[in-house]
Amino acid sequence: MKILVADKFEKSGLDGLKALGAEVLYEPDLKDDPLAKRLAESEASILIVRGTKVSAQMVESSNLAVIIRAGAGYNTIDVAAASHHGILVSNCPGKNSQAVAELAFGLILACDRHIADNVIDLRSGVWNKKKYSEAKGLYGRTLGLIGMGKISQEMIPRARAFGMNVIAYSRWMTPDIAAALGIGRASAPEDLARMSDVVSVHVSLNPETKGMIGKDFVDAMKSGAIFVNTSRAEVVNQAVLLEGVKEKGLIAGLDVFEGELASGEGEYSGELRNADRVYCTHHIGASTEQAQEAIAAETVRIVREYKLTGMVPNVVNIGKAELATHLLVVRHLDKVGVLAHILSVLKDEGASVQEMENIILGGAKAAIAQITVDKKPSDEALKLIKSNSNVFDASCFEIAK
Repeated sequence: MKILVADKFEKSGLDGLKALGAEVLYEPDLKDDPLAKRLAESEASILIVRGTKVSAQMVESSNLAVIIRAGAGYNTIDVAAASHHGILVSNCPGKNSQAVAELAFGLILACDRHIADNVIDLRSGVWNKKKYSEAKGLYGRTLGLIGMGKISQEMIPRARAFGMNVIAYSRWMTPDIAAALGIGRASAPEDLARMSDVVSVHVSLNPETKGMIGKDFVDAMKSGAIFVNTSRAEVVNQAVLLEGVKEKGLIAGLDVFEGELASGEGEYSGELRNADRVYCTHHIGASTEQAQEAIAAETVRIVREYKLTGMVPNVVNIGKAELATHLLVVRHLDKVGVLAHILSVLKDEGASVQEMENIILGGAKAAIAQITVDKKPSDEALKLIKSNSNVFDASCFEIAK
């Protein structure tokens, strides 16, 4: 097995790959045409990247079987081209959740207290305590979360620590799940915008989320509200957001934005360089030692599973989810055997599982399983699932198409 690592990667990860008996080619500076040429001549079967773009040309010239994105988002990989050539694309979801949540809250605080402006003025010899004593504060205010994946779930306890109320919008979040998480539920993004003092976006980039933060959303936001995006730049209509900053006094904290550099270093001369009330960081949400070590370990696990079983965890281009018709929600004790019981019932029912997520609630004693299936489970199946002594309740919802 030959692996080409075409990005910076932790030593622990490289050592882990070598321990699997793989031939590891570590060439972190490869990009564009040189990467395509190296893929063709190296005959590597696995490619590992972080931010490096993987184009259709690279895929076509390679002998790859698997591409692993050592991170969560995979929009830098031409997944369609990989699928066309029978190449599996995998990622490492959730391993950077804490890091991104930490930065998101850092941006929230920076926006509310104008921390960057404080520092810039003081370094210039300007003392302006009067101007910077006008923060609203976070206690008692409402944080609105767009999306309810692992990062948003990490945001909830952090918000509570600051005394904030939390509401969320997610296509998949039912009233039961919101109640179990102890948060409010918005029925539409614009409703969330109207209720929130702070909005933080945590969704993956796909055709449904691209441009979802547009004019209707910004118009619905409160004057002077804080908007934070640590997901993907394409989720937000940047021109509309900047108009909201100008006309409504919004404050924006952006770790991702239009025109950000793909390289580690360079010169930025985009429109956000001197934008008032806009605080940008360098797309560093996942860039902590803790997160990168966790991602490296997950990458090694993916390779290990592939070597031992031929199966690739976390594949993003199988495309089963589009067949899902119903969402099964099961509230249960977090005990061994519960999920196996549920899946056994679904198997006997002839229902194919498309996606599955098990949310562990605070205290690690109870959990909520969200399972999408390709048919509605019968009433008898629901009764059988609930017959398990560790199951509190089970309900099924039709997925809106």
